[in-house]
Amino acid sequence: MSRLLKRVNWAGITLLMLFSTLVNAANLPDFTELVEETSPAVVNISTEQTTTSSNRQLSPDAQELNEFFRHFFGQQPFGQQQQQPRQQQRQRSSLGSGFIISHDGYVLTNNHVIDGADVIHVRLNDRREYEATLVGTDARTDLALLKIEAEDLPIVTMADSDDLKAGQWVLAIGSPFGFDYTVTAGIVSAIGRNLPSDNYVPFIQSDVAINPGNSGGPLFNLDGEVVGINSQIYTRSGGFMGVSFAIPSNVAMSVVEQLKADGKVSRAWLGVLIQDVNRDLAESFDLDRPHGALVSRVMPDSPAEKAGLKAGDIIMAFNGKTIENSSELPYLVGQLKVGTDAKAQVFRDGKERTITIALAKRPDDAEVAQQKADENRLGMTVAPVSEQQADRLGIEGGVIVEQIMGGAAARNGLQQGDVITMLNGQVIEGVDAFNRIAQTLPSNRSVPMRVIRDGYPMFIPFKIVE
Repeated sequence: MSRLLKRVNWAGITLLMLFSTLVNAANLPDFTELVEETSPAVVNISTEQTTTSSNRQLSPDAQELNEFFRHFFGQQPFGQQQQQPRQQQRQRSSLGSGFIISHDGYVLTNNHVIDGADVIHVRLNDRREYEATLVGTDARTDLALLKIEAEDLPIVTMADSDDLKAGQWVLAIGSPFGFDYTVTAGIVSAIGRNLPSDNYVPFIQSDVAINPGNSGGPLFNLDGEVVGINSQIYTRSGGFMGVSFAIPSNVAMSVVEQLKADGKVSRAWLGVLIQDVNRDLAESFDLDRPHGALVSRVMPDSPAEKAGLKAGDIIMAFNGKTIENSSELPYLVGQLKVGTDAKAQVFRDGKERTITIALAKRPDDAEVAQQKADENRLGMTVAPVSEQQADRLGIEGGVIVEQIMGGAAARNGLQQGDVITMLNGQVIEGVDAFNRIAQTLPSNRSVPMRVIRDGYPMFIPFKIVE
């Protein structure tokens, strides 16, 4: 009898598990109709690039001998010293995906898919192939807009990516490893994800399998609308590891409008250097918790300076959008048009105030690069000293070393947390004064720097070697 009961129990458990599996399977989405409707608007993108190669091919043994002489003697083998004739040839490769956004032939893809290409080919689902014209690119968002000469093309529908939520089903169509029209699916893992190298894109993070060749392809929601453009993966192996990132559709279409109109993207500029507010900084500024973007420097003649923003201000909200992490601010500013009057909610001296800022055009990359070179001349970043820290140390002004990046700061023994009160005989009143004095320091000659470390003041020789 007991054996019979056991068999009945096991049979019941098995039936229950089978029923549960069938119920779960019934609740999973069916993507077949979505794929059939949207895949005609997905394209494969390949490029041709001009490469230079030697006209004479060496045998493997000769190549090995060549490398031996080059490595140990700094020269080529006898008879090989003369430069071989070289010839140019075009090499074609399948690099990524894209999708059609207008019936008259506008195609959206990633900038890195077509970067450096001499010729761009777009192949449709029905095997038609066109040579594309590059309308414009935006490296900061990794987007490129192409144009092919065709009419009545199938197109995708763009979604409002602001409506996307973590946990929603999404689907990608692309050409991973050259396998055309491969479909992968998953869920949105997170939204508004900021990556270290991309300050202007709040990425959509998903667990959809994305691999080389998927770049530039669409990420669909269950309604068959494009919510994002697949752009990056996080990997330690070179392949998919469960984390992929897509550019939100709203960001993409904002870029598309400017590329169509001008062939380039112009972004608004605030003109500040910012940093995160950690727990210690929040406590020193009397904030209830860490949040906001701490202004560590206001650029000369910038919109921020003209509006009265100061180093030590904490921007809590920008144009009505609350700022939790400092990385959110560049995106909010970059989305606005040049000349916009934006309102920044600022925390200063224990009180909140609203400052109106007339945004200007962001400087060219060359100008920004020069500014960064000037800022990094000392090999460190600094932040303002809070009132509480100043009272405890018995000082007025000064800056605190926030990060050591190498260079002069590392060579001269500076440490994170050091408070600098004097430099080259001049009192440091704040971050702006420190940066101004730092730019005038002589090269290859030591100057005195007064530092407070662990509560004890001392002078150290500071030398910039250039």
